[in-house]
Amino acid sequence: MKRKLVFIITYLLIQNVTAQIAIIPQPLACKMGQGELKLEGNFGVTGDAVFESSLHYLRKLMLGRFGISTYTSMEKDAKMIVKLDSKLQHEAYRLNIDRKGIAIYASDRSGIVNALASLEQVITGAERKGNAFLLPVLNIEDKPQFGWRGFMLDESRHFFGKEKVKSLLDWMAFYKLNKFHWHLTDEPAWRLSIQKYPWLAQVGGIGNYLDPYAPVQYYSQADISEIITYAAERNIEVIPEIDMPGHATAANRAYPFLSGGGNEKHPDFTFHPAKNTTYTFLTDVLREVKTLFPSVYIHLGGDEVAFGSDAWDNDIKVQELKKTVGLKSNKEVEAYFIRRMADSVAGINGRIIVWDEMVDAKLAKDQTVMMWWRHDKPEQLNKILDKGYQVILTPRLPMYFDFVQQENHKYGRKWGKGFNPLQDVFDFAGSQLDSLGKRKKQVLGIQANLWTETVTNVSRLDYLVFPRIAALAEAAWAPGTGRNFDEFAKKLKKHLPLYRDQGLYYFDPFTDSNPEPAVIKKSQKQYIDNPK
Repeated sequence: MKRKLVFIITYLLIQNVTAQIAIIPQPLACKMGQGELKLEGNFGVTGDAVFESSLHYLRKLMLGRFGISTYTSMEKDAKMIVKLDSKLQHEAYRLNIDRKGIAIYASDRSGIVNALASLEQVITGAERKGNAFLLPVLNIEDKPQFGWRGFMLDESRHFFGKEKVKSLLDWMAFYKLNKFHWHLTDEPAWRLSIQKYPWLAQVGGIGNYLDPYAPVQYYSQADISEIITYAAERNIEVIPEIDMPGHATAANRAYPFLSGGGNEKHPDFTFHPAKNTTYTFLTDVLREVKTLFPSVYIHLGGDEVAFGSDAWDNDIKVQELKKTVGLKSNKEVEAYFIRRMADSVAGINGRIIVWDEMVDAKLAKDQTVMMWWRHDKPEQLNKILDKGYQVILTPRLPMYFDFVQQENHKYGRKWGKGFNPLQDVFDFAGSQLDSLGKRKKQVLGIQANLWTETVTNVSRLDYLVFPRIAALAEAAWAPGTGRNFDEFAKKLKKHLPLYRDQGLYYFDPFTDSNPEPAVIKKSQKQYIDNPK
């Protein structure tokens, strides 16, 4: 009986400290101790030489977020120590706070950054006494469920700019998300400067989803390098998407000889699959992309090609290609196209990511990752797994953040009556993964996507992302058995003031105090993949 009482008291104390410090995502193990650490002013920091760049990030974080300056000191004089522990796995960490100081342990830089995210949240929620932060004594041992914890931003349809992207990267790091999928090309606009083909950005960068004549907006290669460096400092890998062979309208507007046609709704939607000049051009583009982006991955899209490939039926060169190569349908032409471009990516030491439409394209398993996005086609996920591909789970329901969060919201998206409330995001990839059996090992992780048809300004972006990004982080980091939505909600209430203080126009799921931002010029266009 005594042991049971001690267990209950200990459990309640642990729940109390985790509620007090409000760390999202929930650490794997968190134990509290007696007393507190007074953190203020100017203190010494030291660490193993391998973590010098992490210490630089730490110093900037402490000064920028909390006004606390640090200096390099001897270990005996340091209040914060960063140590190598090679026994910890990639991205795992230990964070110990006692009355004398703070100790962080990790086997690599990614673990340090994750530990600093937890420390940042501890300090943010700590009691203040004058200029001092009173941190609780605690020990955290933590590691992620998934290695891929992603967020995608579509900037073809609407452009938000370098500073907003950096802000999103800051919040991703705060919540230990580590993959930024950047959708830079599509029908409305091409947002990436390519030196060999400057009109891609200068002409293709004109317009957006609602206004085809909006002034040109795109990222210079210097902008890209700056953002990649900023992301890397925060343990975030940036993965570019260059969409093909569909969603090519903006590129074809800049270089019309690339066009494989389209239809009235989607003019010049495809790249031409039967011209060698198309493959030469796109290979040149991907070489520059691979030089700019250190990631091994390039996302080639491969989705929804059929919405514009009907033009191929009347194209003599495409018909000749079908006969020469032995292709029976436009779907097989799509697969042929992606295989050729996959070979180009392999030739520059890259791997491709494609959407789930490409599961039958006979792509190399060791060079290809599939993204399952069509929640209404679970058979696609099963086919991906059965064929032995690695997969990232990003189904529309509940992982598309352009869907509304509440039934009475008017300007975002629904699928029939389905939408994506906070708890659905939180609960995703929990116990249902167990049904995959051994195939669960093929799941790299999960990702949320923000398509921007209705995201016409920063306020709408913030409203759709926050606080669902916190629920995404919980789903990606913590195993389903370790999640508790009621506890998460208690912690989230303490995070909402952080959003307000940072000037974010967020959705408040508890009081609904912030009205949904309207789409001022409501588009008459429909989502390309609307259910029939």
